[in-house]
Amino acid sequence: MTDEPTFRIATVADIEAMSRIRLAVTENSLSDPARITRQMYEDYLEELGRGWVAEHDGTVIGFAYASRVDGSVWALFVDPAHEGRGAARGLLKRVVTWLFALGHARIHLTTEAGTRADRFYVAQGWTRGAVLDNGEIAFTLDISR
Repeated sequence: MTDEPTFRIATVADIEAMSRIRLAVTENSLSDPARITRQMYEDYLEELGRGWVAEHDGTVIGFAYASRVDGSVWALFVDPAHEGRGAARGLLKRVVTWLFALGHARIHLTTEAGTRADRFYVAQGWTRGAVLDNGEIAFTLDISR
């Protein structure tokens, strides 16, 4: 077996694993876990966007969602026990490629300031923008990057 993750489009069968990962992260954690519902996961699978999962040895270790509606990264999370294997980079690549292919010239996301995610997006070439009212940082990525 390899340490490299594999990637595929997420399905309804992945929602339980994605929810488990979302609740396990130590940064950008949910203050109210009920805020992200199963219906939201389902809606972003195809209707509002698309989701992908990263797997290692058949286990979902990370996931990402993109919003086709506004050209944003709705979610990107990796199980803390599986960080550092390239799952986040691989997931982000799929999100970015898909959103640009849909015709979005600029894509965006937000994350907490001063976190590993903040540093990760800068390292991936995203432009760090304003601090929003909720304390998160706005990031953008232009197709010309």
